[in-house]
Amino acid sequence: MSATGDRDAYLIDASMYVFRAWHSIPPDLLDADGQPVNAVHGFTRFLLELLERRQPRHIVVAFDAALESSFRNALYPPYKANREPAPDALKRQFAHCAALCEALGLTVLVDGRYEADDLIGTALHTLRARGKRGVIVSADKDMSQLLQGDDEQWDYARDQRWNAAGVKARYGVHAHQIADYLGLTGDAVDNIPGVPGIGAKTAATLLAHYGSLDELLARHAEVAYLRLRGAAMHAQRLKDHRELALLCRQLATIAIDAPLPADFSDAPRGAHDESALNALLDHLRVGPMTRRRIAAAAPAG
Repeated sequence: MSATGDRDAYLIDASMYVFRAWHSIPPDLLDADGQPVNAVHGFTRFLLELLERRQPRHIVVAFDAALESSFRNALYPPYKANREPAPDALKRQFAHCAALCEALGLTVLVDGRYEADDLIGTALHTLRARGKRGVIVSADKDMSQLLQGDDEQWDYARDQRWNAAGVKARYGVHAHQIADYLGLTGDAVDNIPGVPGIGAKTAATLLAHYGSLDELLARHAEVAYLRLRGAAMHAQRLKDHRELALLCRQLATIAIDAPLPADFSDAPRGAHDESALNALLDHLRVGPMTRRRIAAAAPAG
């Protein structure tokens, strides 16, 4: 086991790990109502392992409830329209996972208009102002735009970690350029189109030369004279699709002004709510081994 310092705050992109469990564990684990709870059991194993390994004193767990009602859908209705709606069985399991985290004394964030990324971004912005170092537990490259100083992102499944200084080696652009980069390339996962004809390498090259999307668009005519394959066409594309690039950047930018609970402080781990926890574990038909791990993971004092 390795305890973290009091300055470290862990921010978990929960939906990623719920989805992973949903797809990797057969749906033959049932709750007291006969409903599948495979994703809950998989998420619980992930969460307990993290708590055992790192013993965090400050922790935020963010869930998505805005996949079809995000403020981004108002800006661009096709946003994430390429995704199938979550089935009711999965939505039910998301609710169980959030209830489990609350019963474990963890700070849970969920909002109808802001996605988990935005809730994590806002929480990190708030925690950083209170002297905390953020550790974002997510494999999502979009999250790297949030990294500053000695903040860290942790791809838990691959056990890979990087800070702001390590972003360029991974993605070809600096942390503060991630949203600009996605404004150019788009993001197929989120159905963000980007500028037609501009791919990852071209976007990285242009941002390395101009520094930002705003500067690139302001000086787009110069692009035709760069030693870059298809330079003239790229210059024309930037001129023709300026507004689209700005919209795509807006869609890819993680908010840091999402609403947080009125009592949000520095997300300290609280004591287990034994009554709520036992009732939930009974309903989920959680076995004695996992219950012992849960009991052992309770914060000291």
